[in-house]
Formats: sequence, C-alpha cells, structure tokens
Amino acid sequence: MQDNLPENRQSEEQEQDNLSLKYADKREMFKGGLLGVFIGLAVIVPGVSGSAVAIIFRLYEKLLYAFGNILKKFKECALFLVPILIGGVAGLVVGFLGVQYLMALIPFAIVALFAGLMLGAFPAVTDQFKGEKVTPTRVILFIVGLAVPVILSVVSCNIATGEQVLENAQFYHYILFVVIGYVVAVTQLVPGLSATAVLMMLGYFTPLLNSVSVTYWGENPQIFIVYACLAVGFLIGLLTVSKGMSKLIERRRAATFYTVAGLSLGSVVTMFYNSEVNAVYSEWGVSFMWWELVLGIVLFAVGVCAAYFFVRYERRHGV
Repeated sequence: MQDNLPENRQSEEQEQDNLSLKYADKREMFKGGLLGVFIGLAVIVPGVSGSAVAIIFRLYEKLLYAFGNILKKFKECALFLVPILIGGVAGLVVGFLGVQYLMALIPFAIVALFAGLMLGAFPAVTDQFKGEKVTPTRVILFIVGLAVPVILSVVSCNIATGEQVLENAQFYHYILFVVIGYVVAVTQLVPGLSATAVLMMLGYFTPLLNSVSVTYWGENPQIFIVYACLAVGFLIGLLTVSKGMSKLIERRRAATFYTVAGLSLGSVVTMFYNSEVNAVYSEWGVSFMWWELVLGIVLFAVGVCAAYFFVRYERRHGV
C-alpha cells in the first residue's frame, strides 16, 4: 500500500498541472468570456446549458475546480472566473434586452436556433468517453440522464403550481429562496439541467423575470432580500456541487459523462417541450404561423452545422 503512495501523489500532481487555471492565451480567455455569455443566456432560453458549453470549450473541469477551490486558492480561481463572470453579466444583459424581445417576437425560431447549437455540440460531450467500453450500467446511466430533463419539463408543463408571489414573503419563504438558489446552482454545473425549467416548475420563473424592473424595485424594495437569499443559496451550491462533480469525474469519469451525455441530449428535447414553447403551439392551433416554422427549421439546421463545425475545429486546435 505504501508503494502506491508515490504514484498516487504523482497522479495528483499531474492532475493539478492539467487543471492549471491560467489562460493559455487571449483566445482561451475569449472562450471563457463567451462561456459566461451562454451561462447568462441560460436564464432566458429554456434548455440552454452553460456547463455543456464549458465542455465544448474544454473548460468544464477547470470551471468545477475554480468554483470548488475559490476559498482555498482565491487569487488563482478568481482570475480564471473573472472573464466568465463578465461574460455572464453580458449574457444576462443581452438576454433581457435582446433575446427576450426576440423570444416574444419569434419564440419558436429562437428556441430552434439554440436547440440546433446544443445538438450540434453534442459530439463534444461524447468525446469525453470516446474509446470507453459500453456497459449495461453506463447505458442505464445514459437513459436515466436522458429521462431527467424530460421528466422535469413534463412536470413543469403539467403538474407545476401556478405563478408564485414574491411580495409579502414570510420567514419560511426566504429559506425556500435559499434552497431554490442552491438548486439553480446545480442546474448550472450539471450539463443538461435547465434552471428555467426548474423555476417554471416551481412557479417562480415569470415572477422573477418580471421583478427585474426599476419600477418594481421602487414599489417592492423587499425583493432585494429575495435576491440576496437566492444568491446565498447559489453560492453555497457552486462551492459544494462543483466539488462533488469534480470527485465524480476523477473517480468515475466514463460513467459520469455517460450520464451527462443523456442529460445534454434530453435538454435538447425539452427545448421543444416546455411552457414557453407550448404556448406557441397553442397559438398555432388558432392561427398557424408557417413562416416561423420554416424559419425555425432553417435556424435549427444552421445551429447544428455551426456548432458541429466548431466542435471539429476544437478537436484539431483546442487546448
């Protein structure tokens, strides 16, 4: 047992070298910022997974490491996370000012574009277990992963509670907001899970979205306590879940990514079945918008091709 210690230590040192958080060049730093943009957009577009994008950019394990060790190695982790955080703010701004407007104008076409991007990038996820033996256990994990986002979407559409109220919250509501913040953190670190779907299921998506208004803030200043509780839960989630995911990848890499692959593919399915898109289908039942369907198909194909070509480029030139 003692003979194995040097090998184990060497393995740990090599892993730390591989997870060096220093950006190799400006190109990789730009990818960090772009990753943040997608994380921000994930708040607006159901099914978009920032962590799946992190896998495409080969930054996923570094992202987990940075969140999990932010207290231990603050400077190193913070320097890595800064471009991602800046991109996240930009993604939120673009999402609220641009994508949200387009979602109201041509919702199906926009969802189809992002679904195409996620599907085209799917090979980047399967690359993580390429060459690994296909076992019954791993197949089951893939199927379970595929089912989870679909079940969440079905629940959010059919069994979800009505819209919740953020005003006049009681003490126990604030505890609930901390828990919700934690769950949202889980969705951001586990590819394929959608924060939007979870918030829709709980009835808090639309109220939180509508609360982002200067007028609302002036009339309901207690909303900042809600934001604070969500932030606390979110930060706790980032610290704990990132460590858990890192350990899973370290000890059961193939099994973990088989599950992640199922989650990622399932999230693409749910992009065409959620409360937002189902409302579009209902409107089409009254007045069919054939031009938006055609536009959606075209944008879906564009998204698939663009993302797949990017994955191929990353395979050849990625760091």
